[in-house]
Amino acid sequence: MHIDLPIVWAAIIGLGVFLYVVLDGFDLGIGLLFPFFENKEERQVMLNTVAPVWDGNETFLVLGGAGLYGAFPIAYSVLLPANYLPLILMVVGLLFRGAAFELRSKARRTQHAWDLAFTGGSALAAFCQGVVLGSLLQGTRVVDGRFAGGPFDWLSSFSIFCGLGVLVTYATLGCGWLIYKTDGELQRRMRVLMRPLAILLLVMVSVVSVWTVLGLPAVAQRWFGSGLLGWFLPVPVLVAACVAGIFRSVRQRHEVRPFLLTLALCFLGYTGLIISIWPYIVPPSLSLWEASSSPESQKFALVGTLIVLPVILAYNVMQYRVFRGKVRHGDAGYH
Repeated sequence: MHIDLPIVWAAIIGLGVFLYVVLDGFDLGIGLLFPFFENKEERQVMLNTVAPVWDGNETFLVLGGAGLYGAFPIAYSVLLPANYLPLILMVVGLLFRGAAFELRSKARRTQHAWDLAFTGGSALAAFCQGVVLGSLLQGTRVVDGRFAGGPFDWLSSFSIFCGLGVLVTYATLGCGWLIYKTDGELQRRMRVLMRPLAILLLVMVSVVSVWTVLGLPAVAQRWFGSGLLGWFLPVPVLVAACVAGIFRSVRQRHEVRPFLLTLALCFLGYTGLIISIWPYIVPPSLSLWEASSSPESQKFALVGTLIVLPVILAYNVMQYRVFRGKVRHGDAGYH
């Protein structure tokens, strides 16, 4: 039986990127919510909800990057120089966020500075991820399999708006996570904050969707010229239903449902992205097959991935299972 290896690898990389977005998304989102909560005990509880799992979440970012390098080296060699600055800034943000995570609890006089580093690092990393997403959607100039653009081609009003959209997405994920993991006054305030965040997220998704279709002809052709519009129409309807469900679940004081519905919104947005760029890995010129490495290389890497990936998934499932339940101030084992 013939196996289309580029599609297999695209599925693996797509899975890795999606898991990173949803897992590290609520982690970064907690940093974005820090300015709304000045009480030290509340901030510590917010951090404690992700303290056991935050570093493992970034494993999927490594999986996506390594998979792109091994399976689609041409795409890797194009996308990196096309987005050097936002990618470097993203790594800087993640470094500040990680350092602040470890050091703020040990600091006394400088804890406020580390809180700023945590918020700033989270915001910078999230914003740059959105900018790279916008840059990917708007297209990359490629000549003879090489990046042919300038160092600031990624910078546009569309990519900036996508950066803001990712900030809102991660903040909403973080709010939903904290509704699930906390209780009392902190949970109540998160419920209040969830409503405007959900509305803002709906606005961001709507604007990006319309902007993408109107401003990018290749994407418009994919949505409206492929004869598959009937299959795509449920996506905006489901987005609106998820936002309505968030409002209802917050009003009815459900604890898990707001987070699950926000995850569903992320999934719908991700499927919209896949629909918009398929079958290109570097729109609008490099398809999956044109950017692929040799079949031998893909087979060799696939064997290792099929061994390691289940271990990574099992580890992540286990850590979330072990540290399930509510987090309260003073709980042992979270510092």
